[in-house]
Amino acid sequence: MARILIVDDEKNIREVVREYAQLNGYETDEAADGVEALNLVREKEYDCIILDIMMPRLDGYSACKEIKAIRSVPIIMLSARQEEYDKLLGFELGVDDYVVKPFSPKELMARIKVVLDRTYKTKTDRQILSFGGLVIDIEGRSVTVDGEKVNLTPKEIDLLIYFAKHPNIALSRNKLLEEVWNYDYYGDDRTVDAHVKMLRRNIGPYRDFIVTVRGMGYKFEA
Repeated sequence: MARILIVDDEKNIREVVREYAQLNGYETDEAADGVEALNLVREKEYDCIILDIMMPRLDGYSACKEIKAIRSVPIIMLSARQEEYDKLLGFELGVDDYVVKPFSPKELMARIKVVLDRTYKTKTDRQILSFGGLVIDIEGRSVTVDGEKVNLTPKEIDLLIYFAKHPNIALSRNKLLEEVWNYDYYGDDRTVDAHVKMLRRNIGPYRDFIVTVRGMGYKFEA
């Protein structure tokens, strides 16, 4: 069951959207402004966020930017304004759809379904490896730790993907040099050790997934 976060400073709008969303089988949470929405996003995972633009404390554009920095979640923007500039700014921030007030709740539900279907299809078409809170998008070459994207160097991503594709197998340093750095790479064992050290640091709470095999190399155990 998809969980929807409804963010709008107008209580009646939140109530209408919540009622229709629940009738369509969605679980819902509500927030009256961008600050409240950010707090909820930090605590829970949502499948879609309905986000108003004009709100007190933190407007929809600012909230959208900060939410996208925390989690990769589809966002549908609500606005009483329909100028092209407003829509373009929203799309530049990563908004998935834009609905102008006043709107039909049934149309909004249809748009939510389209966004969820599109997002789900994209995820199932992509090769994604999940190990608890460590998620590796192989095709997209991105890694998230407990929902937050981590910045890895290209070679760190290559190394992590190779580990993840060969779980519970003891891999020698020479094997890793050959497979990750390719046969034409001329280096020594310290190259592997240095990258493993940086990788462990970057994946934080999941660093222990990369186990040292004494006198040989490493093994990925998740």
